[in-house]
Amino acid sequence: MIYRLPPSDDPIDQGDIVEGYPLLSLVRFDPDDLSVVGTKHALYRVLVLTQTCDLANRKASRVAVAIVFDAQALVAEGLLKAADIKGPIRAGRVFGWYYLPKNTDLGLPEMVVDLRQLHTARLDLLTALCERGRRRARVQPLHREHLARHFGDTYSRIGLPEPYETD
Repeated sequence: MIYRLPPSDDPIDQGDIVEGYPLLSLVRFDPDDLSVVGTKHALYRVLVLTQTCDLANRKASRVAVAIVFDAQALVAEGLLKAADIKGPIRAGRVFGWYYLPKNTDLGLPEMVVDLRQLHTARLDLLTALCERGRRRARVQPLHREHLARHFGDTYSRIGLPEPYETD
């Protein structure tokens, strides 16, 4: 099984999927007048990416998270094609996108994790959300390690400025 739902008082762990985390975005900025800054916020489903060892040893007060989108919503918005989700994204061949299958017992739809846009989340706020029942699931070992590997590969790959010349 890819998911399990830990008790609400279980500590935050890598692979936790938490609903309702507030993320800020910059919507207005004037480089000529640094006092002009506009932000907005929205609540997101996020997945914890920080390593379990750092969380267990209390080495982090802030953790890395990525937004988890409903796959169908991405298709409806025209951001992804259903065939891409079912094909290369699900197969792990697209850097920056990670597929998570649905789980009807936990009420989770098919989802896509956007590893290209990372956020820093407060550990105390994530913990408070979990204590209030907002943790939806935890990705289990093997699947969690597969996700961590895909996350690492997304940022460790070396891109060439142009393809090799061929005859």
